[in-house]
Amino acid sequence: MEAAGKDHLLEATGVFRSFETSEGILEVLKGVDLTINPGEMAAIVGESGVGKSTLLHILGGLDRPNKGTVTVKGERLLDKSESDLAHFRNSNLGFVFQHHYLLEDFTALENVMIPALIAGKSRKEAAAKAEHLLVDVGLENRMHHRPRQLSGGEQQRVAVARALVNEPGMVIADEPSGNLDIKTGEKLHRLLAQLNKSRGTTFLIATHNIDLAKSCRIIVRLVNGQVGEVIQN
Repeated sequence: MEAAGKDHLLEATGVFRSFETSEGILEVLKGVDLTINPGEMAAIVGESGVGKSTLLHILGGLDRPNKGTVTVKGERLLDKSESDLAHFRNSNLGFVFQHHYLLEDFTALENVMIPALIAGKSRKEAAAKAEHLLVDVGLENRMHHRPRQLSGGEQQRVAVARALVNEPGMVIADEPSGNLDIKTGEKLHRLLAQLNKSRGTTFLIATHNIDLAKSCRIIVRLVNGQVGEVIQN
């Protein structure tokens, strides 16, 4: 976690985020400092409402902090325009959420192809990448099925494949097994660990699942809007 700064894939310094509510200002993040190195598998844990999702959204460039800096692959996200930031996300980051957010009118293969097509890949190249990834996540016989024809676990595997199709340096996952039963969730956890090992992809995962957190090499505990402790397994 504390290698030289040039080695960090992600570095967040002094990140603050607050929201206006009907009852006044709600301070969620209160000066988060965090570094993640390439190839790491890290879990962010903490009580409900502590700001795990808010932090992930900021680290992934989906939201902007009130104060602080976030650097990914040496580039400061806050210096980018919205269009440049969208391009950077598509090229360098993958996302998996609690809900799969697959497009219902498209097959699993087509859903996985979409980020590659947005990145300018040809349909032939995008399809080849998507097919390879769907095989990797164990869905070689389901790639032409639409989301409604897939189980919850299969839908999340498609979402994982979609997150990887542009070969991002890091995948940000927010409660990826939150909607799955225990057994299916465990299968997803093993898949993420396998992909981390075989592909070298960095995973940053917010989770309430203790078993998933323990399977990660780094556990970052958020307490009162700050990093309370960092545990290395």
